[in-house]
Amino acid sequence: MIRVLIADDQDLVRLGLRALVESEDDLASAGEASDGLRAVELARRERPDVVLMDIRMPGIDGIEATRRIVADSDLTGTRVVVLTTFELDEYVFDALRHGASGFLTKDTRPAELLRAIRLVAEGEALLSPSVTRRVVREFATRPSRVLRPHPRLDTLTDRERQVVGLVGEGLNNEEIAARLVVSPATARTHVSRAMGKLGARDRAQLVVFAYQSGLVSG
Repeated sequence: MIRVLIADDQDLVRLGLRALVESEDDLASAGEASDGLRAVELARRERPDVVLMDIRMPGIDGIEATRRIVADSDLTGTRVVVLTTFELDEYVFDALRHGASGFLTKDTRPAELLRAIRLVAEGEALLSPSVTRRVVREFATRPSRVLRPHPRLDTLTDRERQVVGLVGEGLNNEEIAARLVVSPATARTHVSRAMGKLGARDRAQLVVFAYQSGLVSG
């Protein structure tokens, strides 16, 4: 059973999401929150598998709530999916940077949202690499961009740094394998090792690290 916490300040949105979740045999509601502080409180108490997190909420916003949930060592199994009105919302990048596993627009079709919940719960990448790249590039390559290399970047081998850069370019494992002339299994291993060394929770966060560390030029 996948337990889903819903955080949104609009009653109708929460009601609709809860009804959708509870209509599925393998999903269950883990509670509802109308503000960021309540979302963090419920996450710590209920330890849901997935949090559907609105960005704009009273108290603390969804970005800060995401940061607190991701930083909590007792919630390593909880994944946060940000809900946004616009795909290129300026806050989406901050949410990804703070550990969100991806984002969904609020006009996402019900079947797609349910699929996304299951994918994230299984530890898979919610976003296609190309979508992740487009969002990150939009805000990470502005003129005011300041590089912030990951503190453990030096622990990567040359090949792993190369692979992280390719992930940042939006390539999937098969495309990375073709680019480097290695097997998909080898590419997958390099990606997994790089994620482990950098402490990336998922592929979306690895893309953010690639941009912030200057491994992708934009």
